[in-house]
Amino acid sequence: MRQCTHTGTLPRPEPEPRSRTCPECLAEGTHPVHLRLCLTCGNVGCCDSSPGRHATRHHERTGHPVMRSYEPGEDWRWCFVDHVLV
Repeated sequence: MRQCTHTGTLPRPEPEPRSRTCPECLAEGTHPVHLRLCLTCGNVGCCDSSPGRHATRHHERTGHPVMRSYEPGEDWRWCFVDHVLV
């Protein structure tokens, strides 16, 4: 079974969110379906079901490996590099 090799390198405590919603969606006039929080820098981006896929684009630009759901009541995490739930 695959495991994430990046959780040990993430900052502790996790970074504060930079915003309350996806700023790129706001700038584009679109609505995020669900929000994701980058666990390296605190960037908030929208999920892949959103038109902009800004959380994935953030990973592609920065290489930051792990994000978590930024939705109320959810705490799951995803490693973009290892393609596994953390």
